[in-house]
Amino acid sequence: MKYFFYNIALIILLSACYSCKKSNSTKINIDVNSPENWKSLFNGENLDDWIVKINGYKLHDNHLNTFRAENGILKVSYDQYDNFTDEFGHLFYKTPFTNYRLKLQYRFLGDQVIGGEPWATKNSGIMIHSQAPETMLLKQGFPLSLEVQLLGGVTPGEPRPSGNLCTPATHVVMNGEQITEHCIMAECKTYYGEEWIEAEVLVNNNSITHFIDGRPVITYSMPTIGGDFLDSTSKEIQAKDGESLKGGYISLQSESHPIEFKNIQILEL
Repeated sequence: MKYFFYNIALIILLSACYSCKKSNSTKINIDVNSPENWKSLFNGENLDDWIVKINGYKLHDNHLNTFRAENGILKVSYDQYDNFTDEFGHLFYKTPFTNYRLKLQYRFLGDQVIGGEPWATKNSGIMIHSQAPETMLLKQGFPLSLEVQLLGGVTPGEPRPSGNLCTPATHVVMNGEQITEHCIMAECKTYYGEEWIEAEVLVNNNSITHFIDGRPVITYSMPTIGGDFLDSTSKEIQAKDGESLKGGYISLQSESHPIEFKNIQILEL
């Protein structure tokens, strides 16, 4: 009799394992080309579900209407600024993410606002694995994060690739070595005009890849907290020096040059 119950228990265990594997397999093999699997993060009408943090201003203070929604476009605008004085800003989506594909389209428009740094011309970014917006200091220009740097060409003939990686208060591993440089160039062409460009990020556990117009341009892994920019964060964040980053918030950056975003979508893996 005891063998009968032993066999029954074994069958139940094997069935449970099979169901678990089947469930995990279904989750991993999501059809990335199926529109219904993607979620839109921007409704095209307002900034509901997004949180503003601009350097020198309290959380939710959208100083001089820097971030706005118009005609289905999420805009970073400086038409109400007389002068830019380090009002670096970030617009955070309301919830954090861990494993996902994020895609959007962006384009730089017009001229940089007076007072912007030369390096910030046609410069913006998508911040991933970011600290929560409410943990940023009042005067903190950039969140702890990994930046998918978006760049546009300024001088004809001078390469300025898009899709680079910048690491405010973070480190990553590439080719088996920890990288402590602040910005690492991607293998991407330079875009000089005002055309729409598609950017995508694949976050798969410890591995992260940036794509520009469907082409992978840089891959890295094992992000951790650390680096020179860590001292610009709170004491609580600094105390996490060396810890692994498994996920975090996503934000869009304002660095003094007008930029537009649209079709912001995420596929959780």
